[in-house]
Amino acid sequence: MPFLAITDARVMTAGRMDQEPQTVLINGRRIAAVGKGVDIPRHATVIDANGNSLLPGLIDAHCHAYGFSLSLEEMEKWPLSYAALRAAQRLKAALRRGFTTVRDVAGGDPGLARAISEGIIIAPRYLYTGPALSQTGGHGDGRSPLIQEPPYCGCSTNVVDGVEAVRRRVRELLRQGAHAIKLLTSGGVISPTDPLEVPQYSAEEIAVACGEANRRGTYVTAHAYSPAAILHSINHGVRCIEHGNLLDAPTAATMAELGVALVPTLATYDAMDRRGHEVGLTEAGREKNTAVLDAGRNAIRVARAAGVRIGFGTDLMGDLEDEQLQGLRLQSGVEGIERTIEAATATNAGILGMGDRIGRIEPGMAADLVLFAGDLRRDPELLWTGERTVIFGGQIVR
Repeated sequence: MPFLAITDARVMTAGRMDQEPQTVLINGRRIAAVGKGVDIPRHATVIDANGNSLLPGLIDAHCHAYGFSLSLEEMEKWPLSYAALRAAQRLKAALRRGFTTVRDVAGGDPGLARAISEGIIIAPRYLYTGPALSQTGGHGDGRSPLIQEPPYCGCSTNVVDGVEAVRRRVRELLRQGAHAIKLLTSGGVISPTDPLEVPQYSAEEIAVACGEANRRGTYVTAHAYSPAAILHSINHGVRCIEHGNLLDAPTAATMAELGVALVPTLATYDAMDRRGHEVGLTEAGREKNTAVLDAGRNAIRVARAAGVRIGFGTDLMGDLEDEQLQGLRLQSGVEGIERTIEAATATNAGILGMGDRIGRIEPGMAADLVLFAGDLRRDPELLWTGERTVIFGGQIVR
């Protein structure tokens, strides 16, 4: 197996910034050794880090590979072949930014996953839920009030009503290789007809989805904003909340008690606030975005105070996907650089159930690394602005 050694690197892993430079030795796709006195094989390729910062590969736990538009109706009218080609571009760009693992929480399918695994598409490690499940008139129902036709079930969302229909669809998604199941249990910014705060799906529908996922050894994550929607979700089995911008202290305490994680997505609200007109955000969408923009930062503070695990996601749709690194800037403005790095690496790995394989720089872990051209301790802005060398599975990303 080919050896790759990164010498004189300031390793930053699991929220810790090592003071002394170290060597990281990679054997094939795994980290073989980390330390000061590591023996480097004579035939190894050596990268001199020159005292610069080395991080585990970043993880975006709320990515939308198929999200090529802010319009749900626009996304779902195009064939899957077009969505997959757009996804290939988006995923390649994410990898070059240093995101070596992404979780797609409203899209993905066995075809795209196979193309990635076979190297046809250059992409990060790709975990997908398949289409998110929405009730009629819910966040995933992109029809305007004037449209009378039945909802179209497409590559990003499926409109599914009733306990048995939800059960069958969850089983089908798991059969197709879904990493987890995504439910839409409150309104959203870009959906045309539903209020943000109102809980969606019945208790029985949520419970059956969670029961099916749990029996397969996985979990359900839910798009939810308000305390009412969050409690409605987690009290019936949901184990991860996406967004959660309107979170309050009592709800956060219940999340911590039940072991429910939060994946905030500050990047998308900031980007839509600045670039909404450019990307076609509707007036209703702008009003809803304003309601959650600043609240998202407060939700992180509330969750941290309660002891909730806090991950990192971006949720960027359409042309806003180039704002992915800005999510790190925004979250570090609330939590600081060390906690933000931990959220986007070790914590996210745990949320994804992969904490024993990715997210830390330790022997036996996947050789997913990001080497920065500078010292993040002295210049934290390098995390979102700096030049970087990305190593994925022991290979330098070109």
